[in-house]
Amino acid sequence: MLSRAWVPHPGFGYPTCMSTLADKARAADLRYAMLPTSAPVLAMVSGGGDSVALLRLLAAGELGEHPLRVLHVNHGLREDASEGDESFVRELCDHLAVECRVMRYDVGAYAVAEKLNLEDAGRRIRYRFANEELDAWCGELGVEPERGRIAVAHTRDDRVETFLMRAITGGGTGSLAGIAPVRGRIVRPLIGCDRAEVRAWLDAGGAGWREDESNSDTARMRAYVRERIVPQAAALNPAFRETLARTMDLLADDDEVLSSTARERAREYSTVEPGERVMLQRAPLLALGRPMARRTVREALIGCFPEASRLESAHVEALVDGLADDAFARDLPEGLRAMSEYDSMVILRREGSRIRVAPGLLPLPGTTDLGPAGMLVAGIAERDDRSGEPCSIVIDVAAVGGELVVDGWREGDRMQPLGMMGTRKLSDMLIDAKVPERLRQAVPVVRDGDRIVWLAGVRMAEQYRVTGSTARAMRLTWKKGFMEPAS
Repeated sequence: MLSRAWVPHPGFGYPTCMSTLADKARAADLRYAMLPTSAPVLAMVSGGGDSVALLRLLAAGELGEHPLRVLHVNHGLREDASEGDESFVRELCDHLAVECRVMRYDVGAYAVAEKLNLEDAGRRIRYRFANEELDAWCGELGVEPERGRIAVAHTRDDRVETFLMRAITGGGTGSLAGIAPVRGRIVRPLIGCDRAEVRAWLDAGGAGWREDESNSDTARMRAYVRERIVPQAAALNPAFRETLARTMDLLADDDEVLSSTARERAREYSTVEPGERVMLQRAPLLALGRPMARRTVREALIGCFPEASRLESAHVEALVDGLADDAFARDLPEGLRAMSEYDSMVILRREGSRIRVAPGLLPLPGTTDLGPAGMLVAGIAERDDRSGEPCSIVIDVAAVGGELVVDGWREGDRMQPLGMMGTRKLSDMLIDAKVPERLRQAVPVVRDGDRIVWLAGVRMAEQYRVTGSTARAMRLTWKKGFMEPAS
């Protein structure tokens, strides 16, 4: 719901006394070298107060002049409220004359499929979509992707809450360092600002924003920490946020030194076949001592299998223990298995483990990385090209209603296969195509909003077929990332 009515008006402005928010954002930009000169900036805007403030600062040129685009991801979790958030962001971008890209994705279904909580699932989808959107935009601008930036609106309050949550659930020094001001292309200009001053800045300018009622649901850990624990800590020490931020800065500095050393050791003592296997040299790792061995094993593991970042510390500890065991063998989450082989420890995918499509955006034209499932490529085709095969089809671009999203099939998915009048369940189509059950989640599904364009490797949809009136056609090709069993 809106915390107050928002009415666009050209005279929007802020009193001089409230200029400290922009000053703090500029200070963060300068301290952490967040925004290179003229770098394209993709702002992630939910419609909440923090992201609205960040967008207004960027649009006003308070952080320098940059090509600016907004990404809003509609998670579809709050029904009418989600639709209201999307409409609000669109209107705000229209008023500020900023291009707005909206992605709609069923985060709830993704969370169930990946066994994630909703907060983690939403974060993974947002950042994956943001990185792919930024890559495509940099390509349009003729700019190296490394120069682009993704601006998110985390504040000091978010950092404090994350520290407390991790302190409660357990974590190493890296996790206790909290949210980093800069991580790769992701920048957080408001990281030194408190949520209350962001709201005061918006109020002073007469700006509105959207409130997510679930943020006050103390059944969720973050909300509980925000509503119950932080006020108690602030009552004991009014400067609690500031002092904890300094502590996290110290932890982050120490962690970076240790992590840098661990990355060097991982390169020296491991052999990686990305996505397939990593071989660790046991004796040199044991000689490092447990703290550095732990970090080095984790760095090498994540370097080979990015999804291994979800492994709990107990799994990493077990691997470190296993370095001294000639007979070590252990199954790990994410379909991985570790075992000792002479002087090495080998970690690889378990035979028969399930491969899943990594969700992504498919630009037209463009490419999306599907993780272990391979990649999907969209290339311009002749408008009268009607040739096709299971893994390569041609579609009518005019039939596409929005941004194409690629993921795996979901229970209840239906489509109208090419040449048919009615619809069929994707699950039945996969069975008819004799796709092994363990590989069905590795089959990409190309989605256009609520409609399915293509069940890759099986059949495209009737609505997207090329006809005599087609003005622009695009060929979609699935390049598989795995070997199918022999028939």
